[in-house]
Amino acid sequence: MKTVHDIIIRPLLTERGNDLQEGQNAYSFEVARNANKIEIRDAVEKIFSVKVKKVRVMNYTGKKKRLGKFEGRRRSWKKALVYLADDSQRIDFFETV
Repeated sequence: MKTVHDIIIRPLLTERGNDLQEGQNAYSFEVARNANKIEIRDAVEKIFSVKVKKVRVMNYTGKKKRLGKFEGRRRSWKKALVYLADDSQRIDFFETV
């Protein structure tokens, strides 16, 4: 059985993510490839004690890369955009800093 920490791998802290946090109260996470929207919603609600309004999921395929004559591939991953229910709720990633 998957735990909530198996589903949510890490938060994605980017400039576009910061704009989404301020404008639409949305947060982006890298999630497990086999996780669905319901599991992601439940995991975020349990870890951060917030109410989730909507979850959007995007699959990214790994890019082909080469080093000389050797060709490889980066790993594929899944990104989730989590929208919180109201503006009073926030997720603070740097609360201990």
